[in-house]
Amino acid sequence: MWVFSASGCRWLGAGGSLAVAVGGWFAGTLPVRGGGGLWERHGPAPTAAGTVLAYLGLTLLVAAWGRYGVLLARGAGAARAGVLATLVCWTVPLLLAPPLHSADVYSYVAQGAMVLEGHDVYGAGPSVLGPGDLGAEAAASVGGHWTDTPAPYGPAFLLLAAAVVKLTGGAVVPAVLGMRLIALGALALTAWAVRGLGGGPGGRAGALWLAVLNPLFLVHVVGGTHNDGLMIGLVLVGVLLATRGRWVLGCVLVGCAVMVKSPAAVALLFIGIVVARRAGGGARGLAKGLVLPGAVAGAVAAGATVLAGTGFGWLRTQSVAGTIHTALSVTSDLGLGLGLLLADDPDPVKDLVQKLGLAAALVLIAVLAWRAWRGLLDPVLGLGLSLVALVALSPMVQPWYLLWGTAVVASVAWYGRAGQVLAVLSAALAYETAPSGRTPWYGFVLAGAVAALGLLWARRDPWRAGAAEDADPVGAPTGGRASA
Repeated sequence: MWVFSASGCRWLGAGGSLAVAVGGWFAGTLPVRGGGGLWERHGPAPTAAGTVLAYLGLTLLVAAWGRYGVLLARGAGAARAGVLATLVCWTVPLLLAPPLHSADVYSYVAQGAMVLEGHDVYGAGPSVLGPGDLGAEAAASVGGHWTDTPAPYGPAFLLLAAAVVKLTGGAVVPAVLGMRLIALGALALTAWAVRGLGGGPGGRAGALWLAVLNPLFLVHVVGGTHNDGLMIGLVLVGVLLATRGRWVLGCVLVGCAVMVKSPAAVALLFIGIVVARRAGGGARGLAKGLVLPGAVAGAVAAGATVLAGTGFGWLRTQSVAGTIHTALSVTSDLGLGLGLLLADDPDPVKDLVQKLGLAAALVLIAVLAWRAWRGLLDPVLGLGLSLVALVALSPMVQPWYLLWGTAVVASVAWYGRAGQVLAVLSAALAYETAPSGRTPWYGFVLAGAVAALGLLWARRDPWRAGAAEDADPVGAPTGGRASA
């Protein structure tokens, strides 16, 4: 049937993306005020209808994406040749939509305004903005507990947010669209770096499919304008440059990524391994790899902090997100459950379990780094798996955090067990939050159902790295990467 072809998937997914956007106009994360007649809140009936439409559109997008991936896995030339056109078709409908599935962009705008207004963005939350201040409209739309939460983001991102606020005068609709332009830039960076890294067995088209055609990426980075996309793009470009011998510039970009979100620092360890191995190994090479990338990124971080004028408060706010319980955090759920069973006050037990989870993540990262150092694992793949482990064991987990490691794994090993499982999890987690940004019970039900069906498919039709070696119309032939 036509709908199962590459062209059919492209238009089916475009229709799904359009439905997500239209549904978002009625049920998205609309501003409390300042919508300018464009993004206005509606009554219960239109909101419910918009939610249903958005979820139906998401289902069409996920189905089209899944089928497109199967075509790529089977070596369909039309699917490989049309992957960039498909990306454009699925992205365009989301460009003018209100924020989708999250209110975080309002925090970004408000924090940028705080920088311009002279507030300590690392000492207070958006609630300090008064009615006459820049960004007051965005501050009024910041979700719940984030209203009084200091920024956990680095100065580089705050400078970008402040620039957007200054250019738009803080008006909420233009400011959000300005932040979406940054998200589009992040998409372009990610796509360029993924193509440059080659995709591993199966080719670059498949890598683009898992990294940026991914509904989780489109909905949360383009639709939700999450700054995780910018972190991912900068990290991938930095890693690409390092693999090409330009590791200093690569570390500069990773330093910029750390100044967006701190988990990007994990990339320095694996860039260090690349540097050490190119230096001939041994104690001297290892010392060079362990010290120099961190020194370069540290200098970038210090310079960005001084330039921003926000101070070094970001060093103490990196843990603020961990104080907010999210149901996707295994360690937080386990710690809370044990705390309720074993103690009158569950918080100390929960805190201990969260710390043990982070310690376990560090051990896994160390093991992956050691394997990469010994030549048993591609360093880029090791980085991707490390980021996945860090997310899985973090005290706070949001659905889009999975993209940190997924995009990196996609760039070198999309066609393999790890890539297939990450694809299933991406499809499932796209359902977890509603267009309004809330996490309703039915979101978890839908996510669970998609995960179960996807894992059943993965078991019956497992992908094996190396089985899809073929010429790739969107890039040079690939191969030779280790897989998971």
